[in-house]
Amino acid sequence: MNILLINHYAGSLRHGMEYRPYYLAREWHRLGHQVRIVASARSHVRAESPRLGGLSRLDETIDGIEYTWFDTPAYSGNGATRALNMASFVLRLYREGASLARDFKPDVVIASSTYPLDIWPAHRIARLAGARLLFEVHDLWPLSPMELGGHSKWHPFIMLLQAAENYACRHSDAVVSILPKVRDHLEAHGMAPDKLHLVPNGTDPAEWLREALPLAGPAAETLAALRRRGQFVVGFAGSHGVANALDTYLDAAAMMRHEPVAFVLAGGGPEKARLQQRARDEELHNVVFINPVPKNHVPALLQFFDLAYIGLQRQPLFRFGVAPNKLIDYMMAARPVLYAIESGNDLVTESGCGVAVRAEDAAAVAKGVRAMLAMDAEQRKTMGQRGKKFVLENLTYPVLGERFLKACA
Repeated sequence: MNILLINHYAGSLRHGMEYRPYYLAREWHRLGHQVRIVASARSHVRAESPRLGGLSRLDETIDGIEYTWFDTPAYSGNGATRALNMASFVLRLYREGASLARDFKPDVVIASSTYPLDIWPAHRIARLAGARLLFEVHDLWPLSPMELGGHSKWHPFIMLLQAAENYACRHSDAVVSILPKVRDHLEAHGMAPDKLHLVPNGTDPAEWLREALPLAGPAAETLAALRRRGQFVVGFAGSHGVANALDTYLDAAAMMRHEPVAFVLAGGGPEKARLQQRARDEELHNVVFINPVPKNHVPALLQFFDLAYIGLQRQPLFRFGVAPNKLIDYMMAARPVLYAIESGNDLVTESGCGVAVRAEDAAAVAKGVRAMLAMDAEQRKTMGQRGKKFVLENLTYPVLGERFLKACA
């Protein structure tokens, strides 16, 4: 089967996020399918951009996966330049659609760009090739910019996004969703009940089951020193952004400043400098910041955490469920988890790998930390092992790749 996966933001192990298209495509290639990913060369989530060398299009093969990169305008933030970048990518899909249908001859075309505007050129390509059309839901657009960004449903761009979502729900042969609680919303916008397939985010087990590269440098020295002092290490690893509600994390640290607990934040992001300044101003000596570590050192980093923390702001949008990759990392590292998220799904409670508390509630976070601190190490280890077992059985890309293929049939 020839699978054409359209994802504006798709990356690879070489380029960085987003990784899901790469991992799924690699599994399909291993199962004997031919896969081409079509993506923009410009993306705000990638660590490294493809090098087009002045070309408007670059075709290359990475780990058996064919990639087609389209040059698109640079952008920053979520304003007009990003909208222009999206429009450029969609227009390129229209211009190149006939050749993609003719040369690659897809049996399946997947529209998967987070925003739904790629559904129209994807449908055209599928029609020209006589292929099956799939729509993959990462986030709900336009609901996300409406509820998180406060945009009116009458804004012209929001109305265009809504028309695209409606079209995708009505015209796709199948809908694949990362979010687990979307059925009612998608059916309200025209999706037939039998079209929905749930395929959550996952992980590559090989990256975790091989011997972990040791953590070195200042990060290892800092964490080892905390251990020597007998500190119970609560750790957060990931982007320091507004959505992660890390002020709540620091509020809990302030409440526990006289207890043998260290609150570690590993990573970078737009909020990091402000959070560091706040910790200095409030003399939160139990809060420790660590710079980002390479992806292949993350398993070793997480082994220093006695308890792994994940939180998000309280948002009505999360009623449809959440799929944070860092939670899967925590579970694969067999760390017990403190989960401060209110959402339509809760993998921590479902798997029994930790404790769930109210989002954006510092007192609840502190209470959760104390509850985990009161357990003996063996109890926490058992919790962590439950999470790892759950991921290995349900959330690895070999499992998810085959599940996704059922929607393609």
